[in-house]
Amino acid sequence: MTVALDTDTAVRRLRDGMAGGVLSFPLTSFHDDGTLDPDGLRTHVAERLAARPGAVFPACGTGEFFSLDEDEYRTVVTVTVQEAAGRLPVVAGIGYGWAQAVRFARIAEEAGADALLVLPHYLVAAPEEGLVRQLERIASATSLPLIAYQRGQVAFSAGSLRRIAALPNVVGLKDGHCDLDRLQRLTLAAPEGFLFFNGAATAEIQARAYAAVGVPAYSSAVHAFAPEIANHFFAALRDGDDKTVERLLRDFYVPFVELRDRVPGYAVSLVKAAARLRGSPVGPVRAPLTDPSDADLADLEALLATGLDLVGAAL
Repeated sequence: MTVALDTDTAVRRLRDGMAGGVLSFPLTSFHDDGTLDPDGLRTHVAERLAARPGAVFPACGTGEFFSLDEDEYRTVVTVTVQEAAGRLPVVAGIGYGWAQAVRFARIAEEAGADALLVLPHYLVAAPEEGLVRQLERIASATSLPLIAYQRGQVAFSAGSLRRIAALPNVVGLKDGHCDLDRLQRLTLAAPEGFLFFNGAATAEIQARAYAAVGVPAYSSAVHAFAPEIANHFFAALRDGDDKTVERLLRDFYVPFVELRDRVPGYAVSLVKAAARLRGSPVGPVRAPLTDPSDADLADLEALLATGLDLVGAAL
């Protein structure tokens, strides 16, 4: 079994990775009958790693964490750790209520993950005191570094952020709310060295705005199917090439978001369909998600060709 990084090393390598590339959230491969496809997963993860992300996050939202049982989850994390082979940090998703999150955390720890992303809990709205206690429970049950993910019904104030950041193994926050006023307050309240990530859907759309409040690192769903586009955008943003950034936003990312917004769940389904168009063996999505219609798939293929043409790659 691959030995996980200690907390300080994991944080340092995450910070270095954030500065050097997008954060990759690989898909989970399924056979046509809906069963897990470990071989397809291994191929897909290897393809993502070859495209030089800053870190890899298996079994998260794009990886359909919500549809995995514990045995499947173990396989997904284990395969990713094996393929990463210590070359970059592996941050596994965990979630639901704290008791189930702890079960997933223990599996990820046994599988050799370097850190954990705590996905928003299931169904119920809760006061901030409860959100803090949820993280306290999880943090007390694992030695792995934790990154909290605020999105949906999870949102922290500056005061709550200070409390969770004081926990020894809570090392960062991923934000999916796109509330830059709140986010700026959080970055100012956080201790030095605390990590922040832009976790908005199709995060490139908001990347410049997030960078302006001190959060340049972001997750990229596009990296799961077109790393050429994702890496080209990242380099242009890093280098201040506004012309290239705006061309990619206007001609690829904004149309992709408009297509994504046609049907609930397309934030995952379109990504998986695009990966299949590129030849990656990821298979279909699992219910309750649905694969794109033929008409939407045709629009996706045309948009993907446009995006690859913009960066000089081939479909």
